[in-house]
Amino acid sequence: QVQLVESGGGSVQAGGSLRVSCAASGRAFSNRPMGWFRQAPGKGREFVASLSWSGGSPIYADSVKGRFTISRDNTKNMVYLQMNSLHPVYTAFSYCARGHWLDVSRTRATDFASWGQGTQVTVSS
Repeated sequence: QVQLVESGGGSVQAGGSLRVSCAASGRAFSNRPMGWFRQAPGKGREFVASLSWSGGSPIYADSVKGRFTISRDNTKNMVYLQMNSLHPVYTAFSYCARGHWLDVSRTRATDFASWGQGTQVTVSS
């Protein structure tokens, strides 16, 4: 099992930037994709971005392409999501999670496990 702890959330003005981080501990961090999801109040967890264990070929939701960057540093057991040009619609909790599968193209919330506690992202206008 892997334990995940998100941090780096906060409040920014529309058009601003934040970088959220995910610190992993425990075993089996290195052999599965990692993903970021968002969850607004009353909504399900929505896919944002994911990448393979090697950190290559990241996948992004269409709504964030060109603005967000996902990365990981396996030597530090860290995963990051750089969020630029934030829109108020992105106000939500951000969660990181470890994929069940080796296939990085699987982006449903049910394809991931070992969820962290989330970190709040608030974008104001």
